[in-house]
Amino acid sequence: MSKDNILEPGLKEKLSRQREQEWRKALRRDVSARKRLESRRHKMPEQPAAQRAANFLEVNQGYSLEMAREEAQRCLDCGDPGCVSGCPVAIDIPTFIKYIESGEIALALATLRETNGLPAICGRVCPQEVQCEKNCNLIKAGKEPVAIGHLERFAADYVRSNDQTVIESACGQAQGEKIAVVGSGPAGLTAAADLARLGYQVTVFEGLHLPGGVLTYGIPEFRLPRSILNQEIDFIRSLGVEIKTNFLVGRTATLTDLSQAGYRAFFIGTGAGLPSFMNVPGENLLGVCSANEYLTRVNLMKAFKFPEYDTPVPVVKKAAVIGGGNVAMDAVRTALRLGAKEAVVYYRRSRVEMPARVEEVKHAEEEGIRFNFLTAPVRYVGDDRGRLKGLVLQRLTLGEPDASGRRRPVPVPGSEFEVEAELAVVAIGQSPNPLLIRQVEGLKLGRWGNIEADPVTMATSLEGIYAGGDAVRGGATVILAMGDGRRAARAIDQLLRKC
Repeated sequence: MSKDNILEPGLKEKLSRQREQEWRKALRRDVSARKRLESRRHKMPEQPAAQRAANFLEVNQGYSLEMAREEAQRCLDCGDPGCVSGCPVAIDIPTFIKYIESGEIALALATLRETNGLPAICGRVCPQEVQCEKNCNLIKAGKEPVAIGHLERFAADYVRSNDQTVIESACGQAQGEKIAVVGSGPAGLTAAADLARLGYQVTVFEGLHLPGGVLTYGIPEFRLPRSILNQEIDFIRSLGVEIKTNFLVGRTATLTDLSQAGYRAFFIGTGAGLPSFMNVPGENLLGVCSANEYLTRVNLMKAFKFPEYDTPVPVVKKAAVIGGGNVAMDAVRTALRLGAKEAVVYYRRSRVEMPARVEEVKHAEEEGIRFNFLTAPVRYVGDDRGRLKGLVLQRLTLGEPDASGRRRPVPVPGSEFEVEAELAVVAIGQSPNPLLIRQVEGLKLGRWGNIEADPVTMATSLEGIYAGGDAVRGGATVILAMGDGRRAARAIDQLLRKC
């Protein structure tokens, strides 16, 4: 099976029962494999909870070379690796892990970069536990999967910190055509990197003053240090990609303007920057804000470096965060680090239904974050100056499943109660940024304002315009957005070669 085919939907098949039986017989014969099965997964070293709760330094500390090689030795080098089919960008996982096992870390990173231009980022923020690691064949033997994400991070960090040289794949023959990528988030950067490797002249247009999209404004320093992000973006630039910041497509120039300037195809990766609210009374009080605004002020505008940067962010004693996803975890842990003595998550379903990564919830609990499940605000309470002073919440119970397949929260009559809070961060989802996409005549949009795109080619309703990431999905993981960028790059190449 080719790497290209792996990217197509519907190919994440499991081993047949016959293959699984053959695999188990082989394990019984192979002493080396038995030793691999007996070894335990290496835990990621972390900052102590009490210490990290008071700083913005990275929580996870990374593997040492010895730990990485020992973890890599757990890989069974399967003949039919499920991990690869579980990766949205089709990384050759067994090969890069075997290079780490043999101590050839630069070759491991070169293998990663063949399909992933952002390995140091993906190794930190991607949910490997529900993608590549979920399909690791060690699970069939009742063992923990290989720590693929930790090893991916290790390879990128080790090569960087030891100034090793990585021999990158040669770029294709120069095609001459100019391609515009709108948005410098993970989808846009991936599309740009793949197209540059194919020989195209690629320009990325970013509306903000720093590139990176959600990687820059949405993910806190303690999960993704800016130094790591900047180095990954510099690698994309090294492929020949030009990144223009402070360039708002739709205002600075339209797609028509860019087309007239010689751009032959477009990829739209403008993300999901329009926050959602619950439309309950009191949302206009000072102290109530979206997670997008809160995290942007802290991350992009460096409020976490106060007083070096004087970005206005409320420093409060009691903070409430509404939601149960990764964004909610980022917001509540940020509030804690900014001085909140009490930081509480209110989520309308139970712990089982929380979409946040298990690791992020675990880290939050260790740091002292409290969780209040089956609870939702019905109104915000202000003082006579229009500032938030509390929330009125209602208890919920789970009823029948809704359209998402999860049980629908149902209010419990007479269960309202009030809590004090000076800050309430709403993290219940977001929609695609409408600034550009609603201005493009003929661009077909979905019910929630997302761009409709072919799931295989990422082509939109307009010829020569492709889209991916949150602008299409409305909210997804970094690695899924990168997969969209890869598919779009391949489709754009096929389109232009026909012309």
